[in-house]
Amino acid sequence: MSGLSHFDAEGQAHMVDVSAKPVTDRVAVARGQVVMGAATLALIAEGRADKGDVLGIARIAGIMAAKKTADLIPLCHPLPITRVALTLTPDPALPGVEVEASVKTSGQTGVEMEALTAVSVACLTIYDMVKAVEKSMRIEGIRLILKEGGKSGRYEAE
Repeated sequence: MSGLSHFDAEGQAHMVDVSAKPVTDRVAVARGQVVMGAATLALIAEGRADKGDVLGIARIAGIMAAKKTADLIPLCHPLPITRVALTLTPDPALPGVEVEASVKTSGQTGVEMEALTAVSVACLTIYDMVKAVEKSMRIEGIRLILKEGGKSGRYEAE
């Protein structure tokens, strides 16, 4: 299991001990999208969804999800998150909504999972809020875009 830090020498899953790592500023940015029909996108963009402000509620859901990541992903460390920001952008070219989350902390481990969780839950919330008008929406392309801080330094997706 070389290189997989969530496994011990016997191959058993465990939480990584980060206590000897230095505290550094860390940031992670993730992105994803919800692809839908043009009529559904118009419903969202024009604020006509029966359940209310789809993008505003999805933004709050993403923020809440980032803060709960350690409760959802078994081996994640609970982190003192210092910032979570979500951008939800209607894109007629998809058609759909682009979702981007940026998460920051000063700590001994990174916030990649928090950013990915924020995007995932924001996308799921968009789906939930308008599924009555379009069940065929697709959640796609959830991925890490940027990671800074820590021993491995900077990662930026192509």
